[in-house]
Amino acid sequence: MGRQQGWQRPARRRRPVRAGVLVAVLGLGTCLVGVAGLAAWNAQVVLQADGPVRETADGFFRDVAAGDTDRAYERLCRDARSRWSEAGFGSWVRTPPVVSGYEIVDVSVSTRAGRPRGTVVVRLNRDGGGSEERELSVVSENGSWRVCGDPF
Repeated sequence: MGRQQGWQRPARRRRPVRAGVLVAVLGLGTCLVGVAGLAAWNAQVVLQADGPVRETADGFFRDVAAGDTDRAYERLCRDARSRWSEAGFGSWVRTPPVVSGYEIVDVSVSTRAGRPRGTVVVRLNRDGGGSEERELSVVSENGSWRVCGDPF
């Protein structure tokens, strides 16, 4: 005679879609955490750079207004120093109308290709009462901020 089969649990249906969605959500979550961390790091670099960029521009224009072109020349980036000699820069700065004062209007810092770069808008006061606004580039070079480009 026949034997009666013992009770067996019914087979569970496989749910490959649910497993795929779970893996995709975990992968997306990991990517979002990485992007958020990178954004936080980038924001930290930019926010911390605002003060040093302002100080660099302030020191540069303080030296220029005081007539100390040697110290102002030391604050220039490598690219700017390759275009001007120290004597040439000094005579260019002393060409009338000479800068007699300045006011920093705005400071902004951004990153390009992963490197922080500052832009300072400054109002220059000239001998004779004239004034003008200029945009000054400030770059990070060898761990310190340097004035770059044409400040006048």
